[in-house]
Amino acid sequence: MLVLTVLAFFSSVRAQSNQPLAIVMTAEGPIMPPMLAYFERGIKTAEQRNAEVLIIQLNTPGGSVETMLEIIQVMRASEVPVVVYVSPNDAIAGSAGALITMAGHASAMAPKTAIGAASPIDSSGSDIQSTLEKKIKEILKARVRTLTESRGTKAVRLAESMIDDAKAVTAKEALDAKLIDFISDDTEDLLQSLNGFTVQMDDGSKIKLNTEDVRTEGLDISFIEQLLLMLTDPNISFLLLAIGVQGILIEISSPGGWFAGFIGATCLTLAVYGMGVLTVNWFGFIFLIIAFVLFILDIKAPTHGALTTAGVASFIVGALVLFNSPGTPQFQQVSVPLVIGMGIFLGALFFGILLIALRAQHRPIQTGSESLIGKTGSVKTFEGDAGQVQLESELWSAEKSPESESISKGDLVEVVQVRGLRLIVKKNIMHWVSDRLRRKKQKMRLRSGCKKIRGPYGCYPYERQSLHSNRVTPNAPPRLDQGARAFG
Repeated sequence: MLVLTVLAFFSSVRAQSNQPLAIVMTAEGPIMPPMLAYFERGIKTAEQRNAEVLIIQLNTPGGSVETMLEIIQVMRASEVPVVVYVSPNDAIAGSAGALITMAGHASAMAPKTAIGAASPIDSSGSDIQSTLEKKIKEILKARVRTLTESRGTKAVRLAESMIDDAKAVTAKEALDAKLIDFISDDTEDLLQSLNGFTVQMDDGSKIKLNTEDVRTEGLDISFIEQLLLMLTDPNISFLLLAIGVQGILIEISSPGGWFAGFIGATCLTLAVYGMGVLTVNWFGFIFLIIAFVLFILDIKAPTHGALTTAGVASFIVGALVLFNSPGTPQFQQVSVPLVIGMGIFLGALFFGILLIALRAQHRPIQTGSESLIGKTGSVKTFEGDAGQVQLESELWSAEKSPESESISKGDLVEVVQVRGLRLIVKKNIMHWVSDRLRRKKQKMRLRSGCKKIRGPYGCYPYERQSLHSNRVTPNAPPRLDQGARAFG
């Protein structure tokens, strides 16, 4: 029984090995260097597995021209037929994606998809002008002619108009012009259409595809490739830039810690990678640098907050110029509400940290000998220029400062300096004056004959009525012939 089970297992394995294999990739997102690594890995895997066909499900708004040309070169050099399938419904093969679709050994589109708009732009996001524009367009047109010349004049003319006039067409229009080979609802429908279809490889050989009873295996983008592709998202790059700069500013304003500086440096490094791949206008960096300089200067400014407000405005303008210059593709533009919100948050956070730092600088020293300076104590004994002072329930040896008046027992003194375990004190004039006034008022009350009794609502002074009228005279001394009463 065991032998039969093993034989059945090996028979199924042999049957699978004889079954044709189709590897399916999903390329979704902008055409950036991480996407090139994904294409290279997929083609290498298909060649190693001896796959019948490699299907690339494509959905992209476009991307880097340099990366696109490298992907086309890798695809055309593949030993396994590469089929580019623009899917799912509502997907697009825009700009660079249009040329990648033309580069496939076979190409197909889902019914509700579009292809085209392949006019090049420069690295600052604006349209390329004059001679440079003509050169790049002629190079791209020459490339698409080599890719579509076997499809007929109509296909070549449509491909060239996508570069010259940024024209885009639907799947049906592309099929009518023979720019693609099939319109397929899904991958299964595409495999049925490919069965028996003949493709021509770059070396001139022709391969008849056998996709009947084919088994499919997906090849997903790896974590590292996905991470690097995510870094090329303009919103992610902008957030990393903002967090990185904030971390560096915190480290500069309060040096000594390493965490904020480490996070800031890491985020800035990742942001620089993303901006190095994206279409950005580096002129915006000038505004960003001005913003950060204003943030730092606000620490030393006499009117704190004004420079921070100007820095927030400069930061917002710089970010919009950096990522959203005229001509930048929509998929490479940063969200305007995100920029404004992050600018306000950055300014508020920095302003709060600045207030905390300033408050800490002006806060009295709480510990150590320096915390005693300015405090008031009472003199227990004092002879000449030295004696003992009680300060916060502690008895200290003290000396009279040169500018102080003479000090005697019972006086209040203020600490002006600490020398080791000895205090340098001076007579506290304000406390002395206050004490003198208090004593004078007390004597005046005693002379006026004012006494106090305890009434139902507290202590009240005795008062009497005048002998010749009913008018009440406050604080009048009591007489034997006039009854005293308490007023509440």
